[in-house]
Order: sequence, then C-alpha cells, then structure tokens
Amino acid sequence: MVSMKIVIVGIGKMGSWLASTLSLGNEVGVYDSDRGRSTGIKGVVLLGSPAEIENFQPDIVINAVSLGNTLKAFEDTTPYISQKCILADIASIKGDLPSYYLDSGRRFVSTHPMFGPTNANMNLLGGESAIIIRESDEDGKRIFRDIYNKLGLKIYEFSFAEHDSMMAYSLTLPFSSSMVFAGCVDTQAVPGTNFRKHMELAKGLLSEDDNLLSEILFNPKSISQLERITTMLEYLKHIIQSKDYEEAEKLFNKLRANIGK
Repeated sequence: MVSMKIVIVGIGKMGSWLASTLSLGNEVGVYDSDRGRSTGIKGVVLLGSPAEIENFQPDIVINAVSLGNTLKAFEDTTPYISQKCILADIASIKGDLPSYYLDSGRRFVSTHPMFGPTNANMNLLGGESAIIIRESDEDGKRIFRDIYNKLGLKIYEFSFAEHDSMMAYSLTLPFSSSMVFAGCVDTQAVPGTNFRKHMELAKGLLSEDDNLLSEILFNPKSISQLERITTMLEYLKHIIQSKDYEEAEKLFNKLRANIGK
C-alpha cells in the first residue's frame, strides 16, 4: 500500500487498533471527542478538534465511533476535509449510512472487520474475515483490500442491504443465544465442559461495549432471527414434554445437517 495520510475518528478499541496498525508505513492522525482516549498510541498525530483535520489534509478519514454517533462524526469532520478525501466507516450495522453517502456526493468506502479486540487475537488475525461493501469507491476498496490482505483476512463483498441481512444472521443469532444462556445461568451449578465453553462465549460477548451490543440487536432485521430462536425453543419444548424419541432423533439429525456434521 502506498503511504497515505489517514485520520481515524473515534479511538475506542477498534479505533486504537486501527491507528496502531496503520501507523506502520502511513502518517496517521487521531481524533476523539474524549481527548484522554487518544493518548498512549505511538507514532500518531493527536488532533484536538475536527478543525485540526484541515491542516492534516488526509487522503482518507476512517470513522470508528459507535454506530449511534457515526453520522454526527461525519457531519462534524467533513467541513474540514477536501472533496477528494475518501470517507470510510467500519460500522457493524450500516443502517442510514447508504443514504448519507448518497446525499453527501463524496467518495466513500464502507467495510466491516468481522472480529473485535475482546475475543480475537489482534496480533494473529489469519483466518478472520472482513466485509467490503460493493457500492464503495474502487480506490477505497483497494485501500482496504490491501490492509486486509496484509493481515491475512478472508475478504467478502456484499451490498449494503446484503450486509445488514447477513449481520442479523451471523451476529444477532449467536449473540441472542449467548444472552439467553447468560440469563439462565445458576452460579451454584457445577460446570461441565460444555457449560464452561458456553460461559466463556457469554463472558466474551458481555465484555463488549453496551453500545455495540445494542447496535447489533437493534438491527431492523434482527427480529426475524429472534423469531427463529423462539420457534426452535417451542419445538424443543414440545419434544421434551411429549418425550417423543422419534421426533427427537429427527431433530438431532436436522441439527447435525445444519452444522455440516
């Protein structure tokens, strides 16, 4: 990747990781409304306000704030960047971003790293996945393909609509299942192997930022996935109440087929 001038807005877990990663070979400026979060990152330029972005003259601005603040962050920073600067986001749910980009008339690249600092080994990401949105600017796509290829990530391309539908399945479904487990945990239980594995997943999930968890669950397409869970639970409840071994065997075979086992 050719050396670039990059500004990262929002220095939470992912923003900090991006700043540290991209500072190797690029000039990176970081800005966060909470100035204390921008300290401690080596090799970056600390920007004290959106106005300071103007003098930095970035080639690309990566918006890494929480989804609820994404549009405001763009609105606060775009007055200080040139028209040729590419806007970028790493939002887990795209929501109103397609409309914003269309109205802005600016070049953009929308992407989603499918991993996070809580559960992933951020120093060894080979085999993890990332999504690049199909409608993005081709130059922006090339920038992130290069970044992701160097990290050894599997790269997928989806449209905005396909992305949010996929996230309802790949995030809401496991997140909700782990939350149901956590809500039913008896702290006095003697943990077996399966229990411990589920507990580790639940603890990892609930270590995530509340805003992120809410964003995933509030995806308009999440309800259909929750309905799948409740339907399956009712079916399982029926099998247990009737002690129907034949129906149970059918269910087990269906579940094995679903997971490719």
